[in-house]
Amino acid sequence: MPEWLYEEGIGENRAILVEGDDIVEAAIELPASIRFGAIVEARLTQIHVAGRRGLAVFDGGEAIVEPLPRHINQGQAIRIEIVREPIPEAGKPKPARARFTEEAPRQGPALLERIGTPAPQGFGGDDRFEATGWSELLEDAMTGEIAFVGGLLRMSVTPAMTLFDVDGALAPAELAVAGAEAAARAIRRFGIGGSIGVDLPTIPGKAERQAPAAAFDAVLPQPFERTGVNGFGFLQIVRRRPRASLPELLQGDPVGAAARALLRRAEHAPGVGERILRAAPSVIARIEANPEWRDRLARRIGSAVVLQAEHGLAISAGHVHSLHV
Repeated sequence: MPEWLYEEGIGENRAILVEGDDIVEAAIELPASIRFGAIVEARLTQIHVAGRRGLAVFDGGEAIVEPLPRHINQGQAIRIEIVREPIPEAGKPKPARARFTEEAPRQGPALLERIGTPAPQGFGGDDRFEATGWSELLEDAMTGEIAFVGGLLRMSVTPAMTLFDVDGALAPAELAVAGAEAAARAIRRFGIGGSIGVDLPTIPGKAERQAPAAAFDAVLPQPFERTGVNGFGFLQIVRRRPRASLPELLQGDPVGAAARALLRRAEHAPGVGERILRAAPSVIARIEANPEWRDRLARRIGSAVVLQAEHGLAISAGHVHSLHV
């Protein structure tokens, strides 16, 4: 039976839905971010299209408001409900999206509330996150290369959509089915929403193209909408997008993701005594810029924490050394 596991981490909270030995869904929640479903007081600072769309600012961020009632004027105090959280993106991140409301202010549900787990997962005993492939999942989300039996998915996160290219040595019809299943698993695993494209091998015949579409439907739970597989092997999917996907979150801030992953490894590292964290200078700098992270780690492990920057290390190549193993 599927089971949610949750960790209140350092710099992030994380959750995985585990079925057997596999992670079927995963999520990371960063602190102080505006959450989907929150209702906040804001001020309309710009009207882009009268009666349709504008920009509002609130404590901690800004949001595109759409639809915008015609009676709302620029500069007016309004109340908005967040219908999509901000999306990290190279260059300028996409702001949150919101709608006008007159309901009372409230916070959006936190990750722990969303999954319905009654209590956080402890840090003693077995590391069930790692046992089910947490580090491998993060690497897949960061690199975009996802292996499956008989082939490989190459995932590209673009401003317009998330794209999956299917490659492998199987016969085209067999590869299309396996690739469609693998893409569906990745979409669910990484919480990918919005517009999604899957480039499958070209298969002649409309009837033959129904097999990968049916395989996709069998893996990805509703709700979603999709096209059929066209003559060029392309399948397009649209899913609800209340927040950033895991690849968007990690690829949008790879240094921060590497820093938080290193802190997690330090929490679970064997041994006692002083912990030495060695990593690329940018990763060490990010931890130093958040001294509460270092302090929290020291309290959790009951030992001092030493940070050492090593030039030439990739940001993902940080490692932890315990004084006494």
